[in-house]
Amino acid sequence: MKDILEKAAGIRLLIFDVDGVLTDGSLFIGDDGQEYKAFNSRDGHGIKMLQKHGVIIAIITGRTSRVVEHRMENLGVSHVYQGKLEKLPAFEELIAKLGISAEETAYVGDDVVDLPIMRRVGLAIAVQDAHELVRKHSHWQTPSPGGRGAARDVCEMLMQARGVLDDELNNYL
Repeated sequence: MKDILEKAAGIRLLIFDVDGVLTDGSLFIGDDGQEYKAFNSRDGHGIKMLQKHGVIIAIITGRTSRVVEHRMENLGVSHVYQGKLEKLPAFEELIAKLGISAEETAYVGDDVVDLPIMRRVGLAIAVQDAHELVRKHSHWQTPSPGGRGAARDVCEMLMQARGVLDDELNNYL
């Protein structure tokens, strides 16, 4: 774990996939075609806490959904790339725009479409219930499954690496 925390200490940009990472991967579609997703509120709070410590949060997802747009707006995440069936070009665009290296970036994924980015970043993270190949090519796996606390696990691990987790949590005591 020590080497993971060393890698995590230098992370300036954290990118999440959505389906299977910020959600459990289920897609609820109504008769009218409206898509619904369930997000974990603790994951959201973890994102907000981490942002306070200077880590930029971004989303790169293959699907397009207004609910994702709304959720990210609520969390203050302004770097949202949706409808990216090939995610690597969006990743390259994002790090160039922000002036952040791939080495200073962490990516959290769950499926094989996430591997091109995961193989480039300084810290590749797989959610607990990720595809076997994604777990194999990750540096770290979350204790919790996607949509069920995995994002919170990542945020707290990054805060721990920065030495701010205890202070952040003590704010609530």
